[in-house]
This record gives sequence, C-alpha cells and structure tokens, in this order.
Amino acid sequence: MLVRNIKPNGLEHVAIIMDGNGRWAQNKGRPRLFGHQAGARRVKEIVESCPGLGIKYLTIFAFSTENWKRTQIEVSGLMKLFKRYIDKETQPLIDAGVRVRFIGDRLRLEPSLVNLMDRLEELTEKNSAVNLTIAINYGARDEVTRAVKRMAKDVLNGDLSVENINEETLPKYLDTHVLPDPGLVIRTSGEARISNFLLWQSAYAEYEFIDTLWPDFTKEIFADLVNQFDNRERRFGGILR
Repeated sequence: MLVRNIKPNGLEHVAIIMDGNGRWAQNKGRPRLFGHQAGARRVKEIVESCPGLGIKYLTIFAFSTENWKRTQIEVSGLMKLFKRYIDKETQPLIDAGVRVRFIGDRLRLEPSLVNLMDRLEELTEKNSAVNLTIAINYGARDEVTRAVKRMAKDVLNGDLSVENINEETLPKYLDTHVLPDPGLVIRTSGEARISNFLLWQSAYAEYEFIDTLWPDFTKEIFADLVNQFDNRERRFGGILR
C-alpha cells in the first residue's frame, strides 16, 4: 500500500515512545532482544516515510534512565544493538539526508558507543531532509534536573539574572533546545503512560495511545495518525471562535 503524500497543517515534529518489542518477541516464542532487533528495523521504515508526510522532526525514545533496571543480558544486548544500528545505518542516513541527534545523559554510556554517537552527529550535521533525534539514557526529570544545574551555574557566574528567568529561559538549557516542541506524541503497545518522556516539551502536544506493538507499527499506521492530527481542534487553553 502506498502512503499518500500529506502536508499536515502545522505538524512538523512527531515524538514516539516505541513500546512493545519484548512482548512482540515473547508472543512469537523468541527472546526479547529479537523484538528489539525487529523494532530497530521498523525505525528505518518510519524515518523514510517522514518527508512524504511533511514531518521534518522525528524523536524516538530508545532507552530510558529507568531501563537500566532491566536484566543485564537485555541491557547489554541493547547497547550492542545501538552500536550495530549506528554502524550499519550511518551511510544510508547520510544518503537519505537525515540529520541525527542524540539526547540524554551520555555519562553512563560506554565510551565506544558515545564515540559512535558523536561521529554520526558530526557526519550528518549538514543534512536537513529529516531531523531524527534518538533519546538514549534519557528521562525528562533527569533532563530538567541537568538543565536547572546548568542554569544555576550561569546565575552563579553572573551570566544570567534571576529576574530574567521565565518559561522561555529553561528550554534553552534542555537537551532539545534546537528543536521545536512536538505536536504529536505516539505511544505503541496499549500502554497509556507518558513514561518520563519530553515532559516539558509536550505540554501542549496531542497524544495517541495505540494497541499496536512497535515492531508491527507500519508506515501506513503512522500516516493515518499524522492525517488524523490535521482534524484535531487545538485550542492551547483558549476558545475556538
């Protein structure tokens, strides 16, 4: 099935909580990492569909600050999968004009993974067809905490006045300071939780919680959700006239 070329009104940034890889694999009698591998392949399809849907920014939740609580086997497998994904997809991402950014605290990640992340960001920094942001070791509360520490340091250094701090100030210190806020946040797998993802940035986002497990999330489903967004009434606290 072909995805119809859609230019949604005002929607340029979609964020996705990619949930359900483990359950998808277990439903098939396979180990959880098999599901994560299938999920990584699905990412490629969704990224490739973004230009035709008018989506300039796509942010995906790959690994949260809470995911360290999973088994060592799964965590280790995920870290290896991230490395393989970057190695394998670097040239295709460059060729497709995708700019890649990573958000999250990199201090706990293996140096070899961080080096690959840095390199991919550098190699794609001139691309503009799609802006892909990957959240690894990311948690919104952690992000805000780190942002407040950086802001406090600027206050102590005399670079920022307390009187000048307002709701426009904090976003400049967030990991996403170069990105527009998402207009649509999608969570797969039937769970209706935000799970500590882009809490500040998604204050006025529309949410879609769908039952589909992430490895079954097709470009057609994605296109349908983007298309539905165009029919929503967005008041931002006001009243439609």
